[in-house]
Amino acid sequence: MRMDGNQAVVIGGGAAGMMAAAAAAENGRPVILLEKNEKLGKKLYITGKGRCNVTNACERDKFFENIVSNPKFLYSAFHTFDNKRLENFLEENGCRLKEERGERVFPVSDHASDVTAAFERFLKKNGVQVRLRSEVRAIETEDEKITGVRLADGSVIPAGTVIVATGGLSYQSTGSSGDGHRMARELGHKVTDCAPALVSLETEVDWCKKLQGLSLKNVSLTMSCGKKKLFQGFGEMLFTHYGVSGPLVLSASSFYGRKKGTNAVVLTIDLKPALSEEQLDKRMLRDFEENRNRQFKNALGGLYPAKLISVMIERSGIDPEKKVHEVTKQERRRLVELTKAFTLQVRGKRGFDEAVITQGGVSVKEVNPSTMESKLVRGLYFAGEVLDLDGLTGGFNLQIAWSTGYLAGKCSTERGGQVE
Repeated sequence: MRMDGNQAVVIGGGAAGMMAAAAAAENGRPVILLEKNEKLGKKLYITGKGRCNVTNACERDKFFENIVSNPKFLYSAFHTFDNKRLENFLEENGCRLKEERGERVFPVSDHASDVTAAFERFLKKNGVQVRLRSEVRAIETEDEKITGVRLADGSVIPAGTVIVATGGLSYQSTGSSGDGHRMARELGHKVTDCAPALVSLETEVDWCKKLQGLSLKNVSLTMSCGKKKLFQGFGEMLFTHYGVSGPLVLSASSFYGRKKGTNAVVLTIDLKPALSEEQLDKRMLRDFEENRNRQFKNALGGLYPAKLISVMIERSGIDPEKKVHEVTKQERRRLVELTKAFTLQVRGKRGFDEAVITQGGVSVKEVNPSTMESKLVRGLYFAGEVLDLDGLTGGFNLQIAWSTGYLAGKCSTERGGQVE
């Protein structure tokens, strides 16, 4: 390969970086892909519990409903390389896919390594020079134009274009240490405040410890701050020793801290979303009639999981030793209301070491959405989680990486990037 200023250098061998290198090489550009880890796609290996939820097969409108930060910025990237094109790319390169609940797409093998292997085959076939254990320290410029990158060992690789695909701050063991944000700042870019997202929440109450390990399925969760509703969703959640987790809570966490002000953030769980209060009251009456001579504490097995019963009794204020037929209509109504609106106050989010993604990043106002090129430095492109873009769980964040990576790689070749 010719080592000159015409080549494209991609920094970061994760989802966005591999796709950027693939798209640049496909267009006939000499490409060097630099990855500081010992292998490509390190973070992919832990996504979807090692199964790698590569994308979501939903329609375009639904896709954008699941993007939390700056969805409009993504229009061009998604239009250029959408979920269907991603699926075709992986299938054509030997990674067979399947669709599961919620239109989530996984490799048929349930192995994230098959996704990385598909990219490695394509990159090799298209002559991409992959350099592992190669850490970039700085991006070199002259007259606000890219000239190359400087590595940790002091060597400089000349380049006409550089694509920064270094990820965010989450799962730092995979190499996401904020290098891209630092390099962007050094080149004059604004990096918005970064926070952990798709992460578990800590609550103020200590009785969550009693419920540790309890999983609730088919519940409705609302997160609100004062009168403002921040999030509402339906699905599965889990109690932990510090608070709550699970898919519903991870999605809710992406909205925690946004315009929060001084009001407390409260989670409200509807334990029986399929029933109205009136229907639930009738169901309770039936259960109570069947158990009328038992103690109240022994009559709730048909309504709640065993682990939850003592907490429901405690919060309802009803004497657990009371006979069921002695429970008043007012007490029963209180239990109905508690079942439909079981509340928890949020204390905060868990840290970056537990977060699936980073919220915040390189300001999209300084990046051209049609090309992913910097508006400040010619030949500099950004892709993936390093940008201020994020979505909910279900394959949306990886699709952000694929779409922005592809557009950056494709457009970096169209610019030409020849060093003058």
